Amino acid sequence: MNTILRNSVAGLLCSTFITGAALAAGTHPVTGEPLADDQTFVYRVLDEHSSVDPQVVEDVSGAEIVRDLFEGLMNQDEDGNLVPGVATGYTTNETKDVYTFTLRDNAKWSNGDPVTAHDFVFAWKRAVDPALSSPYAWFMELMSIENAAEIIAGDKPVDDLGVKAIDDHTLEVKLSAPLPYFPQMTTHSTTFPAPQKVIEQFGDEWTKPGNIVSNGAYVLTEHLPNERSVRERNPMYWDNDNTIIDKVVALVINDENVALTRYLAGELDRTEVPAGQFPRLKKEYPNEAISFPRLCNYYYTFNLSDGGPEAFKDPNVRQALSLAVDRKIITENILAGGQPEAYTFVPEATAGFTPPVVEMASMTQAERDELAKELLAEAGYGPDNPLSFAMVYNTSEAHKKVAVALSQMWKQKLGAQVELANMEWKIFLEERGNQNFELARGAWCGDYNEASTFLDLLQSDSGYNDGKYNNAKVDELLAQAKTSDDPAPLYTEVERIIAQETPVIPIYHYAGVYMMDSDVGNWPVNNVEQNWYSKNLYKIAE
Repeated sequence: MNTILRNSVAGLLCSTFITGAALAAGTHPVTGEPLADDQTFVYRVLDEHSSVDPQVVEDVSGAEIVRDLFEGLMNQDEDGNLVPGVATGYTTNETKDVYTFTLRDNAKWSNGDPVTAHDFVFAWKRAVDPALSSPYAWFMELMSIENAAEIIAGDKPVDDLGVKAIDDHTLEVKLSAPLPYFPQMTTHSTTFPAPQKVIEQFGDEWTKPGNIVSNGAYVLTEHLPNERSVRERNPMYWDNDNTIIDKVVALVINDENVALTRYLAGELDRTEVPAGQFPRLKKEYPNEAISFPRLCNYYYTFNLSDGGPEAFKDPNVRQALSLAVDRKIITENILAGGQPEAYTFVPEATAGFTPPVVEMASMTQAERDELAKELLAEAGYGPDNPLSFAMVYNTSEAHKKVAVALSQMWKQKLGAQVELANMEWKIFLEERGNQNFELARGAWCGDYNEASTFLDLLQSDSGYNDGKYNNAKVDELLAQAKTSDDPAPLYTEVERIIAQETPVIPIYHYAGVYMMDSDVGNWPVNNVEQNWYSKNLYKIAE
């Protein structure tokens, strides 16, 4: 067995490793900074989260909460490197299709029960169980866990999943194919443990404050839907003595300008910068306005299902709409926060990914517009037969500005008649997932730092392939990439096919554009996945 140890905790987490004596003295033991008496971190979220059930949550803001409430096998440090979580390390065989994780013996649930390998077995079987209908069941299949695909399809029993508790502190996972980056995938919330007896006792009500039992650094103490969610220190957490932040509050504020006003009034420690305001805020608040690359894309997806618009079944129409988008106007004039234009689906910040040369990217916007008109005319659309369709986005002032800009570009350049509609987040997810749309906003933040986390969305059977794009060659290339020693050329070929067939319109790649109170210490700006953990933060005395 090749042993892969991840035990250099002191070195990797030196910026957040605290001692009781240092805390008592009121200073950070590494930086020497004075610590604030009130260690409460308050931040804004756009929408109510989907869930705090690890096997059900499907949105970024929900996953942020779940990472505090629960802890998986592995965590990430401030640079995105793997560090121990419940597992202190792991081993793998030569072919990398069997992984064995060693669990720490001092991990506990918030009710004092020990966290064991059986809790992971229960959670992982739960995630693939058709009875739960987890929106992230496909992720377990993507992890290549033995029999996951067959169980999700209903062809094999849940107990056939390739995961086993050798003993209380040893978890063995068998894969259907080698997957070198499998450990990185265990930082995802779907793989976190779940408390079986609590779920069996309370059913769907198990995640409510007062019922929920979790194993992370925090416990859920309050939840007012569409208003606020509060998590506080979990005294049973194995590393509670080395945690500084006492309370974390997520406030749902739908209007980003209202959120900014509340931030400037001192009510928030972090909020997103409203579209277009970063240059001004950076001048006025140079120590608080920040922008950094994120592992996320922003796109629009065509409904290519049988029930989708007939016009969108023509790749010329789809490509014409993509060509006519002046991405520079969106990134520089509307957003103005350092977001790069997107001509590929996978962000350039992705590890090991070099964007292919896409013809559209090397053209001037005037050349793109001219070609767009030609392609649309070839498809049979023009002044006497204008292209007409509806596009939807989830409620947000920034999303609205982008949608309006797109519709105006298409109207002015192509004569298209576009109807805009916004939807509340959960309804939007449901409608998009059921293909009740024509053109819909999409965005994806990588579940792990590898190109497949984005490209797998366009695999024909992907649970998040909401546009129902289906290309046998893409499926074949993605399948080959999973076992390839060098998947980069395969990913490049997939991107070339996407550029040609245009099942989606990449608009831009994300940047983290925040107002961050200067008294917040250790925000992981170098972690492009932005998997942040409140236990690693601290508040500096003003």
